[in-house]
Amino acid sequence: IAEGKEVKQFHGEDYILEEGIFADLSIVKAWKADDTGNLVFRKTARNFNPPAAMCGKVCIVEVEEIVPRGSLDPDKIHLPGIYVHRIIQGEHEKRIEKVTTRQREEA
Repeated sequence: IAEGKEVKQFHGEDYILEEGIFADLSIVKAWKADDTGNLVFRKTARNFNPPAAMCGKVCIVEVEEIVPRGSLDPDKIHLPGIYVHRIIQGEHEKRIEKVTTRQREEA
């Protein structure tokens, strides 16, 4: 197994060094982006979208809104534009549920 691979010793144990697996393409969805590719995610998209965007050689991002450069608060940016290669503004249907209740009966 170790033939032709680098072996290092840590604490008396030999370990075979392997290269990591890199994706050719990563596709993520964000809430907002500026024209330089800085991204802001919402809710649970903040958990795994930043590492997913960073792991690909090319990152394509679909966003709900593209804003001018400088309009995003630097403290609110979740992924810097250096990781983003393409930005697509998608058409998003905003589904809003309306709470309906029946009329209250006279007591």
